[in-house]
Amino acid sequence: MSNASQVLSVREKIGYSLGDLAANLIFQTLITYLAFFYTDVYALPAATAATIIFVVGLLGAFVFTPMIGLLADRTRTRWGKFRPWILWTAVPFGALALLAFSTPELGERGKVVYALVTYTLLVLVYGANNLPYAALSGVLTGNMAQRNSLSAYRFVAVMIAQFVIQVLLLPLVLILGDGDRVRGFESVMTLFAIVGTVFFLITFATTRERIVPTPAQSSGVRQDLVDLARNRPWQVMLLLTILVFVALALKGGMTIYYFQYYLDPTALAGFLERTGFERAIDGLNALLTGAGMAGFLWPEDAPTSAFSLFNAGGIICMILGIGLSRPLANRFGKRNVFGGALTVSTLFLLAFYLYPPDAIGLVFGSQILHGFFYGITIPLLWAMIADVADWSEWKNDRRATAIIFSAMLCGLKVGLSIGGALVAAVLARYGYEAGASVQPAAAIDGIRLAVSVYCSLPFLAGVALLFFYEIDKPMETRIEHELGTRRARAAGAAA
Repeated sequence: MSNASQVLSVREKIGYSLGDLAANLIFQTLITYLAFFYTDVYALPAATAATIIFVVGLLGAFVFTPMIGLLADRTRTRWGKFRPWILWTAVPFGALALLAFSTPELGERGKVVYALVTYTLLVLVYGANNLPYAALSGVLTGNMAQRNSLSAYRFVAVMIAQFVIQVLLLPLVLILGDGDRVRGFESVMTLFAIVGTVFFLITFATTRERIVPTPAQSSGVRQDLVDLARNRPWQVMLLLTILVFVALALKGGMTIYYFQYYLDPTALAGFLERTGFERAIDGLNALLTGAGMAGFLWPEDAPTSAFSLFNAGGIICMILGIGLSRPLANRFGKRNVFGGALTVSTLFLLAFYLYPPDAIGLVFGSQILHGFFYGITIPLLWAMIADVADWSEWKNDRRATAIIFSAMLCGLKVGLSIGGALVAAVLARYGYEAGASVQPAAAIDGIRLAVSVYCSLPFLAGVALLFFYEIDKPMETRIEHELGTRRARAAGAAA
């Protein structure tokens, strides 16, 4: 197949990226608000909610994900290997997302069973949808530049979903529920389910699998596992994925404490006033109430409002960084750009430990610069994993895209679990007092260390790992050329 025939249209790139937007409307809601929903909306005991989330999360990581990876690599349909999974799961995914955030009155035991069953089914269907979706990026094109471009489109969509969830979801819940969080969550999830289902169907309809394994390729599970064990780029990327998501979970979980207990509330309120944020919210409320709608119920305390604005600024700058990712990767190679951008972004994380409590402008400035440079790395991680699938095919003359991506998704879930556990471990280690309006000095110092030094260490370890990742720019070009020649020869022989 010629290089030109593997050029993706803007239509196909947008169509593919809509699948990530749809999935992340649900995924970001799960990782950000599921515990809150179970405890504060559905009134489950906190320990019960934590057990459900933890057990089902492990089930998803170590049972559902590898199982679906093995099945997807062996799927044969007229639509391809991975596209059918997106079609088959579109409606069940939307329906289960709505059911998981519904609140039927079933009694204490019944509610626990309902939450366990609906969340388990949602995690299963999420894996059956998202793993083939991720693997699809590796077979849409073998053109490295096009793969970089596709990843950039994809992760702009991810950032849009993240912005909606982290910045706008709670206000939407309050508006659509007219102040009732139960009705609000059901209304929001109904909207997400409808939008997500439509977007998945668009992804299926607008994409085409161009990289097809040769009919003679062996498909034994044992051989897949042997290939993985010998695949050093895959081993590096697995460890890198775990480290990156440990850092993200630790930073994400600890930053709210940095705002609540370290930064000066008076300085935060003054910053919100000087930047025009409060006037903007007042103006929006006047517009909404004038149109006969409910007001935009934004949190009133300065730390919470500033934290939401902090997240919004970081996400917007990540999107700008994503836009720069493709041209840099095309020129210097994914490995070098990923390592350089991650190093610079980590320096701005380290700076959080140095700022005094009233240096609000510096805190926001560091977040903006960290977000921009980290944004450059976001598309590259998954594009590099697709390159690992190419490397495996190049070395072994066999392609096993889904099992490679399933291992990485396991790494992602392991990283999120470790990082989330570290949040609680750091707070306990430094004497955090739950519910106290003022924390001990040791706890505050632990919070400052966690959002700066501790979450920087996994990032820096990841940068060091890249020295063992051999797929640099020259090797990318060699693999692309040699695989293209092999595929063209195989296609000619089959004709």
